[in-house]
Amino acid sequence: MDRNSTVYQTYVKILGRELVCAMGCTEPIALAYCAAKARSVLGSIPDRIRVEASGNIIKNVKSVVVPNTGGRRGIPAAAAIGVLGGDESACLQVISKVPDKVKDELGDYLEKTPIETNALESDCLLDMIVTVFKDSSWAKVRIANEHTNIVLIETDKEVLFEKTINEPEETEDDLPDYELLTVKDIYDFACTCDPEDVRQILDRQIELNTAISREGLRNDYGANIGKVLLKTGDDIRTRAKASAAAGSDARMNGCELPVVICSGSGNQGMTASLPVIEYARELGASDEKLYRALLISNLITLHVKNDI
Repeated sequence: MDRNSTVYQTYVKILGRELVCAMGCTEPIALAYCAAKARSVLGSIPDRIRVEASGNIIKNVKSVVVPNTGGRRGIPAAAAIGVLGGDESACLQVISKVPDKVKDELGDYLEKTPIETNALESDCLLDMIVTVFKDSSWAKVRIANEHTNIVLIETDKEVLFEKTINEPEETEDDLPDYELLTVKDIYDFACTCDPEDVRQILDRQIELNTAISREGLRNDYGANIGKVLLKTGDDIRTRAKASAAAGSDARMNGCELPVVICSGSGNQGMTASLPVIEYARELGASDEKLYRALLISNLITLHVKNDI
C-alpha cells in the first residue's frame, strides 16, 4: 500500500486516536473525568453531587473497583475521587496521580457528602451527567457516546459549552474516516506498513498491556481467571487466553497500572493484543512480524466495533 495514500494515512491516524492509555475500567474513569471537569468549572470542592447515568453505565460502574480509592467500587467512589483528586486535563488518566493525602480524605468525604444517583433516560448506551453543588452555586457536565466526549458544560449562571450528542469530539476535518476500514485493505496495510509509522503506538501497547497481565498473574485480583486457566494446562492456547484474562482480572479489580485501550475499551485492547503477543513469543517471531499481527488484530477489532 502506498504510504502517501489516503487509506494508509487514515489507518495510522485511527491507530493513534484509538490505542490510547487509560487507567481502570473506562466507564468509572469516564465518570471520574466528568466529575473532575464539573468540579473545575464550579471552582471549589462540592458539598453535594448528583449523578445521572444511562443504564449501561450504571451496570458497568456498579461492581468494578475504582483505582486509587482504597478498593472502593461503584458510582459514588468514581464521582468522589474525580472531584477530590482528578486532573481533568488528563482525560482517561484523570485519577492516575491522586496524592496520598487525597486518598486518605476520600472516606471522610464520602461519609459527609450526599451523592445522588439517578437513571438517565437516553438513547445512548454511554451517557452521563454530573452536577456538583456548593452552597447556592452549581456546575453541570454531560458526556455522551464516547468516554471523553463532553457535550454540555453549564453553570447556574450560563451555558458555557454545548453541542449535539451525536457530534464527535473532533471536528469533521480532524476525524478519520472509519468507513475506509475494510478487511482487504487492513491486510494490505499490515503487510506493507513501514514499522516506524506505528512503532511508538504498538510498543506502548505491548509494554503496558503485558505489564498489567503479568501483574494479574502474580497477585490476587477478583476471580483470578487467568491463574485458574493456567492450572488447566501450559499450552500456548491456554497461555494466550490466560494472558488476556489476567489483565482483565487486574484492571477490573482496582489495579493502578494503565492499559492501552482499543475501541474505547481496556478489555478489548487487551484481548486484541495479549494473545497475539503470547503467540509471537511462542513462535519466536520478530518484532516486525509482531507489529504486523497486532495491526491486523487492532484494526479488525475497530472495523467490527465501528457500527456496534
